[in-house]
Amino acid sequence: KVYYTYFDTVSYVYDYAGDSAERFDERSAEVSHILLEYHQLFDIYHEYSGVTNLCTLNKNAGGEPMEVDERLIDFLLDAREMYELTDGEMNVMLGAVLRLWHDCREAAESDPQNASIPAQEQLEEAYRHTDISLLEIDEENNTVRIADAAASIDVGALGKGYATERAAEYLEREGARGYVLNIGGNIRCIGDRPDGSGWVTAVRNPDNAAEDFACRLRIRDTACVTSGVYERYFTVSGTRYHHIIDRDTLFPAAYYDSLTVVTRDSALADALSTALFCMPQEEGEKLAETIGGVEILWIYPDGSQRCTPGFAVLIEERP
Repeated sequence: KVYYTYFDTVSYVYDYAGDSAERFDERSAEVSHILLEYHQLFDIYHEYSGVTNLCTLNKNAGGEPMEVDERLIDFLLDAREMYELTDGEMNVMLGAVLRLWHDCREAAESDPQNASIPAQEQLEEAYRHTDISLLEIDEENNTVRIADAAASIDVGALGKGYATERAAEYLEREGARGYVLNIGGNIRCIGDRPDGSGWVTAVRNPDNAAEDFACRLRIRDTACVTSGVYERYFTVSGTRYHHIIDRDTLFPAAYYDSLTVVTRDSALADALSTALFCMPQEEGEKLAETIGGVEILWIYPDGSQRCTPGFAVLIEERP
């Protein structure tokens, strides 16, 4: 099944276990429903009738607490845990900074000749409104408040992976095995192929002029997420500015051209693929060791590759 409306990307549901057409349709429809619900909850640009979502919360920044869906509470609590886990590299409160870069990217797409980047003073002022403490969550009353009128939430580094994992959990509860979700390139395998061989997935080569893949992996019952400089970017005076912003510089992270994470939880994989992109390799390795069960591939701007020992085991083919 293919869906085109969630998280501004294309989503695929595959069944390799040989379910009946009726059962596959039922399960795919429920996956679609889960993705739709989280798409609406996490949308920061649009509001929906009967839904208090992140767009609503951002508009109400600096105001009174707002009652929200329990699923949004759970997600924001998870996001706060990711902040602590990554020592602040994965921060959903970075919205004020990310909005400046988003607006410049959109302006560049409509008028490339007059493309520009945010001024340093603008970025520094926006960064003053990104502290995680500004996100106030009241679990008992199911309310959320953004304590600063100039602050905003942006969950682009986590939302898609989190929704993917919730869909995967549904399939696991249903007893489904041999399913694969591909939600805008976020891969989540549920179980294994019936013959036990796993699935082969490719990691894209970030250098579009070279081979079309950097390596192929054989994976099973896990998630695989890649972040790269080629995904969303714009060009100003010959310099490319991608969408993964380093909180230390407030500019696009410059360590790697691509970073891939393989770990069982898709939400964790999504968050780490962004957080690790903004860390030196040594720091990323230490974080992965602390968490456990996390394998990483780093691809540097010069095309060289480094990976954890566990990732090397997964590699099936190199060009």
